[in-house]
Amino acid sequence: MMKMAVNNLAYIVLLAMAVSLASASDPSPLQDYCVALNDSKAVVFVNGKVCKDPKLATPNDFFFSGLRLPGNTSNKVGSMVTPANVAQIPGLNTLGVSLARVDYAPYGLNPPHIHPRATEILTVLEGTLYVGFVTSNPENRLISKVLYKGDVYVFPQGLIHFQLNVGTTKAVAIAALSSQNPGVITIAKAVFGSKPAISTDVLTKSFQVDKNVVQYLQSQFWTDNHTY
Repeated sequence: MMKMAVNNLAYIVLLAMAVSLASASDPSPLQDYCVALNDSKAVVFVNGKVCKDPKLATPNDFFFSGLRLPGNTSNKVGSMVTPANVAQIPGLNTLGVSLARVDYAPYGLNPPHIHPRATEILTVLEGTLYVGFVTSNPENRLISKVLYKGDVYVFPQGLIHFQLNVGTTKAVAIAALSSQNPGVITIAKAVFGSKPAISTDVLTKSFQVDKNVVQYLQSQFWTDNHTY
């Protein structure tokens, strides 16, 4: 009886491990590609998108010219992110990768933000950037470095990270992300610029500041440095 119980327990553990491994990442595509269609009337979705008939795919489904042009950095933070994800390149659907170009004015900042669905690897094409990310609770350790042209840095999925141009000239970087739709949450904009606004009681206790400080921050215009 004891032996049967042990065997049953071992079977349950192995089954749980198998299920855990199977769900640890997105499943591999079972076709060469699945070009996304913006058709709300269709009924078959893959990763939130409808698939075009593969026979109807064209080169433009896999093409985007938007990264050849610099982004407009004349905003409060002095940076602009130009994404190249499934919204711009329908052929990326189900493929699990995307890019973004980031332009920085002198001393421009890509403010602290997270990508909820992707790890990012950043390559500096021009300029000098001070970059970093903060580890999760309870340590909240800042891991940062100054990058130069040709340098590469990794920002793990879901961790707060930033880039600051510390040079007197413009800077440019290309980010590769491990999702066709990595998402972005800019921390200050999300916390103080949410609609409707988060209760000042919540924010005063969270940040341990006076209510007037919170109300001042909530009254600001929070720049969105992303093109869509």
